[in-house]
Amino acid sequence: MDWLDRIAALRQWARNGARAPHKPLLLLYALARFQEDADGGLRYTAVEHDLQSLLAEYGPPNRTTPAYPFHHLVSDGVWEVRTDRGAGSPGSGVRELRETGATGRLAPELRAALRREPDLLGRIARLLLDLHFPPSLHGELCEAVGLELEPAESERLAPARRQRDRRMRELVLTAYEYRCAFCGYDGRIGSVPVGLEAAHVRWWAFGGPDEVDNGLCLCSLHHKLFDKGVLGVGDDHRVLVSRRFVGHSPAARQHVIALAGRPLTGPQPGTRPVAAAHRAWHTRQVFHGEPRPAAAA
Repeated sequence: MDWLDRIAALRQWARNGARAPHKPLLLLYALARFQEDADGGLRYTAVEHDLQSLLAEYGPPNRTTPAYPFHHLVSDGVWEVRTDRGAGSPGSGVRELRETGATGRLAPELRAALRREPDLLGRIARLLLDLHFPPSLHGELCEAVGLELEPAESERLAPARRQRDRRMRELVLTAYEYRCAFCGYDGRIGSVPVGLEAAHVRWWAFGGPDEVDNGLCLCSLHHKLFDKGVLGVGDDHRVLVSRRFVGHSPAARQHVIALAGRPLTGPQPGTRPVAAAHRAWHTRQVFHGEPRPAAAA
């Protein structure tokens, strides 16, 4: 059995490019718990808060529940659920999962494979990260679930993946003249730019093309905040700042809150700006909450 193929084929709700990372987040969490205790189970009432927090931080903006993946992941052949009554999930209702003592863990065959092949866990984790999340979030997501990957595991390429265009970074940075589109940062060491990155607006993991009109040149800080849904791009090509973001320090006000309503820096004339379809996807699937009003001049 090829576990990587099975993980890559997880059945997920999908419509118009909507994000549904519920099952991948549960699997990453379960892999981390397997590292700690290969024979332990995850009682729903004990992990519900952790899973809800992961969905709130790394899931789509709409409200959701960890009960959905806890029940439905069974159908993918990688997860099992038992209750106080015996084998089988009681359903996807929160009340039923709580009251029946529902406990989940990786399927027996998968646990056996993870014991036989020490590097399989890292390969599965990397595949889940690559297929469902942007690279800027991989490290902190591993920390959030408690997953420890060896360097070789975190760098190993999974088979049959769509390959990124290595020219994307240079094309995007050139289009924006090596300046952050949000704040204008343009730092260099000698002739080499530092702290500047090419951000996908529509995530590569969700069909976002490696093209300039799906890219922004962003500094490292604003790239991370863009991928976390704190920042966005409005229809008028101005910076959106989520009302959910809270920061009281002068640094937070200056580097984040003050960006609200600011026009993008770039791209240079003759270069296609971010396409409306990609802006709309990011606003629906990544940006959290309502945008703040434009900062006072």
